[in-house]
Amino acid sequence: MKTLSHRLIVAAIVIAALSFISSGASAQAPTEIFSSPKVRRALDFLKSTEAETINDQVKACEIPAPTFQEQKRAEHFKRRFTELGLKNVRLDAAGNAIGERPGAGSGPTLVIVAHLDTVFPAETDVKVKRQGSILAGPGIGDNCRGLGVILGIARALNDAKIETQGKIIFVANVAEEGLGDLRGTRHLLTDELKGKITHFISVDGAGLDITNVAVGVVRYRATFRGPGGHSYGAFGLPSPIHALGRAIEKIARFQVPAQPKTTFNVGKIDGGTSVNSIAHTAWMEIDMRSESAAELAKLEAEFKRVTQQALDEENARWASPQKLTVEMKIVSQRPAGLQSPDSPMVKIAIAADAALGVKTKLTSGSTDSNIPISLGVPAITIDGGGEGRGAHSLDESFDTTMSHVGTQRALLIALGIVGVR
Repeated sequence: MKTLSHRLIVAAIVIAALSFISSGASAQAPTEIFSSPKVRRALDFLKSTEAETINDQVKACEIPAPTFQEQKRAEHFKRRFTELGLKNVRLDAAGNAIGERPGAGSGPTLVIVAHLDTVFPAETDVKVKRQGSILAGPGIGDNCRGLGVILGIARALNDAKIETQGKIIFVANVAEEGLGDLRGTRHLLTDELKGKITHFISVDGAGLDITNVAVGVVRYRATFRGPGGHSYGAFGLPSPIHALGRAIEKIARFQVPAQPKTTFNVGKIDGGTSVNSIAHTAWMEIDMRSESAAELAKLEAEFKRVTQQALDEENARWASPQKLTVEMKIVSQRPAGLQSPDSPMVKIAIAADAALGVKTKLTSGSTDSNIPISLGVPAITIDGGGEGRGAHSLDESFDTTMSHVGTQRALLIALGIVGVR
């Protein structure tokens, strides 16, 4: 069996060449990056101090951070970035916590992010419970693990006194989940760091997958409105709730391709005031996704068609001159895209996997990387190691067994991109 050091030297040849060919940085001996004593020291450091990475993970998790309410957790990361000696530490206009680690000035600028927000309401009990190797608590994997990992990378670089060719910008970003609509990352790419980012990594969740396919998402709120009235006295008026029911029944019959994977879900409905009233309003929120922008556009068009059809059918059902209306409003949209498996960045990640004995698994998903990919910035999302279960549930858990491998891999990929002086 090959030793870690041997695998690192072999992977270094691939990664160093790819990194510097793709970035346009100055030439560097291929084994200098990952076979260097400093890099090996950093890897050993991450393994021996995984308990500290986990402690950072837990501390973050016990600070409530619903989407749009991430300020306390962001302030915590601003303090941690300062403690770790990062430069130009700040909260930007979107609420992202940012800290920079300058390089020698001859390499790329890598942004490595982990999102702050969770899907849980502010009143949720977020106390993390420990039993052996298992941590349990809402958000412990998604994405407190990613937050712990980015701090671990910064600590390891400091301990090993690694000077990089390029700059690494660490970001704990807001509004990745749900209707946050990747607002924090959008702000980074289109405002705060516009034109300054050459590469982008998101660390998100547990496991060891690499997400290189950006799943497109479009979400609508469809609101039916009408005059409303008494269920007996005004009987004969068209009903927004009935129209909503007609629309959902039609949506439930959609046929979508398995490949490229395309999905739909009506996730929220509401309407009406009482059991004996014809509703004034009724609404639903629908989530539609696809790996293909074309398939997503087809699904979106079909949603609009059947929703309008449901409205027309409910209006036609009754002889009343008072008619319903419907408003279909986009509430969230994420672009589809692809970071090619043949791209230098993905090959760097694959080589890092080989160095650590990890079997590479390329996957698709909707993550912060959707934004840079859509703008032509090389980007991937990587898992943070360990094993997660029950993401987005109150029973979420994280198994810390061998979780240090996730932090080591994130470090190797980052160094493969920015280079080591």
